[in-house]
Amino acid sequence: MKLKVLFVGMMLCTGAMANQENALPTCYEGKLQAKPVALDTELFVAIDQTTLLDVKLKQLVADNVKHLIGPNNGFSVMTFSAYTQGQYTSVSVSGKLDAEMDEQTRNDIAKPVLTKFDQCMKKQPQMGLQLVGSALRGAFDGTSSEIAKSDVLASLKAISSKVRQSKAQNKVVLIVSDMLENSSVSSFYGPKAESVRKIEPAKELSLVEKHNLAADFGGARVYIIGAGLLSADSEKAKRYRDPITMQTLSSFWGSYFQKSNAKLMEFGQPALLNPVR
Repeated sequence: MKLKVLFVGMMLCTGAMANQENALPTCYEGKLQAKPVALDTELFVAIDQTTLLDVKLKQLVADNVKHLIGPNNGFSVMTFSAYTQGQYTSVSVSGKLDAEMDEQTRNDIAKPVLTKFDQCMKKQPQMGLQLVGSALRGAFDGTSSEIAKSDVLASLKAISSKVRQSKAQNKVVLIVSDMLENSSVSSFYGPKAESVRKIEPAKELSLVEKHNLAADFGGARVYIIGAGLLSADSEKAKRYRDPITMQTLSSFWGSYFQKSNAKLMEFGQPALLNPVR
């Protein structure tokens, strides 16, 4: 019950503001001018809408997002699934939090203006959490097991272009997906219904190169939640996936991200063992 309460609490408010780029208003308004500085960290959350999560995994996503919504950090929540069925990669919300004002600048500002600025800065992280929470809720509500295809590779290539453009000192990508490609390029599903195929990483990587699906994440750190999940899992009909099958899946994605200028920090099968940093 505690997990559910925490997750729901993060999901409140600002639904009308989702779908906006730079949706978070700046505290540097009027005569206050922010100095141009690079973001400390920019977080990109990419949610595969073919992957159904239970409440505990949804809470895990929320928990790993919360601590990165702070001063001079940025965020984007994106969704993806199948190009062939009109489920294109899209940005649900993005924004950035202002950097703290340095002491010398503070000394030159009138107290009433400074008080208003400080109040705004105090509220800004909560506003950011509300925006992200609303976007996460919308993304999870839009997940479906009825989407027949899942263009994971093509979607990640599209997402990487946004990540690569970030000027942040640290770029963090949290991918919420079963990481099971199911497209005209390849399928990671087995011959039996609701099973994962034991792929050959080298062969799959050659297909990535052949179809020009390599990405460039600009040196980002990547975390994955939901790897190997099947739609039957959400219905509590747990399907067995042997360690070798999951090892080959993890090996492929580790190599893929290495070739795509990123570092796979953790491959959650399905949950992360360590927090996103």
